[in-house]
Amino acid sequence: MGIVLSKEQLLAFERYSGALEEGSRRLNLTAVKHPVEVVEKHFLDSLTVLDVLPAGALRLIDVGTGAGFPGLALKIARPEINVTLLEATGKKVAWLRETIERLGLRGVEAVAERAETLAHDPAHRGRYDVATARAVAPLSVLCELCLPFLKRGGMFIAQKSASGAEVEVPASRRALGLLGGRLAEMRPVDHPALPNRVLVAIEQAGVIPAAYPRRPGMPAKQPL
Repeated sequence: MGIVLSKEQLLAFERYSGALEEGSRRLNLTAVKHPVEVVEKHFLDSLTVLDVLPAGALRLIDVGTGAGFPGLALKIARPEINVTLLEATGKKVAWLRETIERLGLRGVEAVAERAETLAHDPAHRGRYDVATARAVAPLSVLCELCLPFLKRGGMFIAQKSASGAEVEVPASRRALGLLGGRLAEMRPVDHPALPNRVLVAIEQAGVIPAAYPRRPGMPAKQPL
C-alpha cells in the first residue's frame, strides 16, 4: 500500500492488537480473533483511508468508531492529526480510553455520545476537517450523522463494499441535496487482502439546515 511505518508505530499496532484480544474477552469489540485477520480486516482496512486523507494537521472525527476503526489506527499512522473517537456505548468508550493511555497517544479523545446529539453541540458542529465511518449504517444515514460535524470544504470518508456503494451512493442523492454534500470521489481499494472495498469521499460544500441531524434514532428509522 506504500505506507511506511516506524518501529514505534509498529509497536503501537502490536499493543493495540493485544488490547483488542484482552478487551474482546469481556466486551463485544470484534468477531475477528486471529492476529493475521486483525491486521488485514481491521488495521489494513483502516489505513486504506490514508489514500484519500488530506495532508497536514487535521481535526478528524470517527463516527461510530466501535473498537477504534478507522480513527485510532489513523492516529497511529498519522500522529499529527487530532482525532475524536465517537461511540455511543459507554463500556467501549471506557476501553478506548484505557487503550489510548496504554498506547501513550496524545491528541486523541474518546467521547461517549450519539452522533445525533453531539452534532448539535457548538464545540463539535462544523468543527472538523474530516469525518470517517466504517460499517456503521447506509450512506444516506451516514451523511446525516457525519456531514454536520464538518467545516465548509471538509471531507466525509465512508468505507464501503464496492457492491454496497453501487446501491447506496445513488440512494443518498436526496440526503446530499438536503445537507449540502457533494460526491467527490469513489476510489476502489487496491489490495489483495481487501477485495470488494471502496472509499466514498463526500465534500461538505453547502450549508446544513439547523434541524439536521434529527433526534436520536430518526436518521436510521426514516432515512432522507
